[in-house]
Amino acid sequence: MSHANALLTPRGRLQLARCVVDQNWPLRRAAERFQVSATTAARWAGRYRRQGPAGMYDRSSRPQHSPRRTPTRLERRIIKVRVTRRWGPARIGFLLGLHPSTVHRVLSRYRLARLAWLDRTTTRVVRRYEHAAPGDLVHLDVKKLGRIPDGGGWKIHGRAARPHRHRAGLGYVFLHTALDDHSRLAYSELLTDERKETAAAFWTRANAYFTSCGITVTRVLTDNGACYRSHPFRDALSEIAHTRTRPYRPQTNGKVERFHRTLTEEWAYADAYGSDNERAQTYPAWLHRYNHHRGHTALGGRPPASRVTNLSGHYS
Repeated sequence: MSHANALLTPRGRLQLARCVVDQNWPLRRAAERFQVSATTAARWAGRYRRQGPAGMYDRSSRPQHSPRRTPTRLERRIIKVRVTRRWGPARIGFLLGLHPSTVHRVLSRYRLARLAWLDRTTTRVVRRYEHAAPGDLVHLDVKKLGRIPDGGGWKIHGRAARPHRHRAGLGYVFLHTALDDHSRLAYSELLTDERKETAAAFWTRANAYFTSCGITVTRVLTDNGACYRSHPFRDALSEIAHTRTRPYRPQTNGKVERFHRTLTEEWAYADAYGSDNERAQTYPAWLHRYNHHRGHTALGGRPPASRVTNLSGHYS
């Protein structure tokens, strides 16, 4: 946007119009003086005659009449379906016999939140937050992953050749994760269980990792799992504040939940592994890539390491 004293802003237009109307300058002379065409000079002079100084400001480009605009009654139906059923433009358009682009324009006109921004249960807009500095809040959670049998699972042999009963008794591996709220820097380990002693020992190692990165953790957020309500975990936290999410509200701890979804899609079930040990050996490399090289959409396409000044291995 140009500054207030530039030519052909409201102030420049007023000077041009006054030269023509009040001082009787020829149109060509005024146009040459203000470096515009004679047609432009005539337009602003005419508007000045009709409206005075108020006519020098830009008008809205919106047409005064839109005969092809979606009728108000139909717009209300679109909004009602959106709110009650939480459908996207394609499904709403199919129901009402409209093109999805028409539905999208209506939703944008009324500034309705995207479906991704709405709580699926309450339909209210999800309030997103981010703490100001690394260590202000660290999210903790445990993710269970089914073990892969030796020789590979269904990704290698197919679902028909490897029915689910063949993996009975294999059990699970427990992925413990600590994720910094501000930087999204993650410390994670594959462990054999989620008992209280295991969770407490994991936090001790995670806290030491964050300390080595120059991050002082002041608060921890967990769900209401038994391991996080135990005395060993409380003792491991020491003076660090501990907050637990409301029951049945996993979205409160959504950042670490999203991290687990990412690793599920990009690592845990992304390749055909020949054994559970083979998959586990690839996890440190994937975690390093996530922390140091993989772009994060919430960070403007930069990796978590870009927000931590003392993190080693950023360029390795």
